[in-house]
Amino acid sequence: MSRNTIFHKILQDHGVDPPAAGEPLALPVDQTLTQDATGTMACLQFEALGLPRVRTRLSVSYVDHNTLGTTPANFEDHRYLRTMASRYGIVFSPPGNGICHQVHLERFGVPGRTLLGSDSHTPTAGGIGMAAMGAGGLDVAMAMAGEPFSLSMPKIVLVRLSGNLSPWVTAKDVILEILRRETVKGGVGCVYEYGGEGVSTLTVPQRATITNMGAELGATTSIFPSDENTRAFMAAQGREDDWTPLSPGADAEYDRVIDIDLSALEPLVAKPHMPDQVAPVSELAGKPVDQVVIGSCTNSSFRDLATVAAALSGRAVCPSTQLVIAPGSRQVLSMLAKSGALSDLLSAGARILECACGPCIGVGQAPPSGGVTLRTVNRNFKGRSGTPDAGVYLCSPETAAAAALTGVFTDPRELGDYPDIPMPQTFAVDDSLFILPCGPGEKPEVIMGPNIKPLPKGKPLSGDLTGTVLLKLSDNITTDDIMPAGAKILSLRSNVPAISEYVFSGIDPEFSKRAKHHGGGIVVAGENYGQGSSREHAALAPMHLGVRAVAARSFARIHRANLVNFGILPLIFDNGADLDNISQGDILTLPDARETILTRDRFSLKNQTTGTDIPVHIDLSPAEREVAAAGGRLAWYRENKK
Repeated sequence: MSRNTIFHKILQDHGVDPPAAGEPLALPVDQTLTQDATGTMACLQFEALGLPRVRTRLSVSYVDHNTLGTTPANFEDHRYLRTMASRYGIVFSPPGNGICHQVHLERFGVPGRTLLGSDSHTPTAGGIGMAAMGAGGLDVAMAMAGEPFSLSMPKIVLVRLSGNLSPWVTAKDVILEILRRETVKGGVGCVYEYGGEGVSTLTVPQRATITNMGAELGATTSIFPSDENTRAFMAAQGREDDWTPLSPGADAEYDRVIDIDLSALEPLVAKPHMPDQVAPVSELAGKPVDQVVIGSCTNSSFRDLATVAAALSGRAVCPSTQLVIAPGSRQVLSMLAKSGALSDLLSAGARILECACGPCIGVGQAPPSGGVTLRTVNRNFKGRSGTPDAGVYLCSPETAAAAALTGVFTDPRELGDYPDIPMPQTFAVDDSLFILPCGPGEKPEVIMGPNIKPLPKGKPLSGDLTGTVLLKLSDNITTDDIMPAGAKILSLRSNVPAISEYVFSGIDPEFSKRAKHHGGGIVVAGENYGQGSSREHAALAPMHLGVRAVAARSFARIHRANLVNFGILPLIFDNGADLDNISQGDILTLPDARETILTRDRFSLKNQTTGTDIPVHIDLSPAEREVAAAGGRLAWYRENKK
C-alpha cells in the first residue's frame, strides 16, 4: 500500500485520512476551473442548486473553446458565463486571454492545493504541484457548491526520472514514451507521481506538458514535486508568496515504479489514431506532411514557441506545408512579440492564430482530405481534426518545426545546434482582462441567450428496465466518438435537444433517430468505454435520448462518473466474451432495476431476443447507487439537501 507520497500528503493537509486503493475518497476542493464548452452547462447546474455564491477558495470561468463566432450562439454563451460569474463569485477569463490550463498554471496554480476542472486536461496544474483532476461539469458544479469530489482512492505510481534530456529531445517525448509503455488505459485508477534526480532538470512548463498528457493514460492525475524550479517559475510570475515546498517522504511507498532514463530518449511521434501508437520520428523520416500545428494546452508555453521561432529564424516554411501556431495565453503572445520571436515566426511563413484551443478540438484549420497533419496537441482521435480521413500525428514543437521546414517527417536533431531557450526571469504579467465578480451583496442580472435551453431531467429507476440495444461498439470508444467536437457541434453545448442529434454521428448517423424511435435503450461496448475528453455531453445527450444503461467490458474514470451523474447505469460484463453474444436490436431487461442497483453487486441481464442470461456487475459506491437510482445527481441533491 502506498503511503507518504505527495498525493497522500495533500490529502492529509486537507484533513483526509487516505484510504486504501479502491476505497471511496471524498476530496475537498480548493479551486475549480471551467471552460466554455463544458462550463455553460456546469454553470446552469450550479444555478439549479439554488445557492447564492460559490463556496470554493477560487473558481475561474475561462472562454477558450467556442471562440469562432459563426453564429450568435457562442457570443451569447460567453455573455451568460460572464454575467453568471459576476453574480456568483467566479473570476471570468474572456476570449483572447488564453487557454484555461496555460493561464491557470501562470496565474492561479498553488502547490499543495486541489483543483477540479470540467476539462480532462486539468491535471496540467500537477506540473506546479497541485492535485488537479478533470471531471464532468456536474461534479464541478457540486464542488463550487462546497461538496467534496467523490472518487475511488487511486493507486500511486512513481515515475522515476534519471539523466538529462539530450538536445532536441523534450518533455513531449517523455510522456510519449510513457504512453508507448503504458497505453491509453494503463493509467486508469492511478496517480502518476514524478520523482528521481531527473526531475530537477525539468522546468515547470516542461512538467506541465507531461502532466497534461497524463490524461491520455487514463490517469486520475499526475503530480510533480514543488521544488526550487517551481519557486523560480512562480517568482517569475510575481507569485512567489504562493509557493510552498512539497515532496514525498523519504519513506514513501508506491504501488508500482516506472524508470525513465531521460538521456536515452529520442524524438518520438504518436501515429493515428491513438496517443499510444508511438514510434521514433526516424522511422517515418521522409513521409510528406501537409500541415503542422503548434500550440494547444500541451505545448504552447513561451519557451515552446520561442524555441520554434529560433529554429525557424532566417529560414522559410516548406511551400507544400502549412504552419499554424496558437499561443497558449496572451502573456505568451505578448512575450513573443516583445522578444522578437513573433517576427521570426511570421517571417518564416507561420500563420498566427488566437490564444485558444482551436485546431486541437477541430475548430478551424482542418487538414486536407486524406492529408497528414503533425501536431503538438494531446489527442489524435479519428476525425477530431475536422477531417474524417486525415492522419493526425502528435509530436514535440521541435519535431513539428523540423517538419515545417522540410515538408516531411524529419528528426529535429538534423537541424543543427539546439536553440536552448532559458526560462525567463520575469514573465509579462498583465491581469487586466480578468473580470472579478461583484460583491456578495450584489445581484447583477444573469443574461441568457435563446440557444441556452433548460436542463434535461433524468428518470428515476422503477420496476424492470427494458431496452433495445441501440448500438454495439468496440474497445477504446472515445467521448469524441460519442459526442463529436468541432465548431458546428460545440456551439450547441448549452442546447441539449439540439446537440443530441449528433450523438454517435461519426459512427452511426442514424443513432439519434433510432434512439427516438425506440424511446431510448441500451448501448454495449468493449474495454475503456468513454476515454478522452471529460465532456459530460457524452452522457447528458444520450440521457436526453433515453439511453438508460451502457454495458461494457470496462469504463474510463471520468465518463463512468458522468454516466452515474445523469442516471445512466454503467454495467460491466462479468465475462468479456458475453459481448459477442449480443447483437444490435436485441432486447435486454434488468428485472427490478431499482432494488437490484441499490442492493446487489452482481446480477444478470436477460436477453429477451435470444433467451440467454448475461452476467454483469456494477462497481458503484453506496452514494453512487443512490444517485443512479434517483435518475442522476441533481435529482438526488434536490431530494437529499432539502
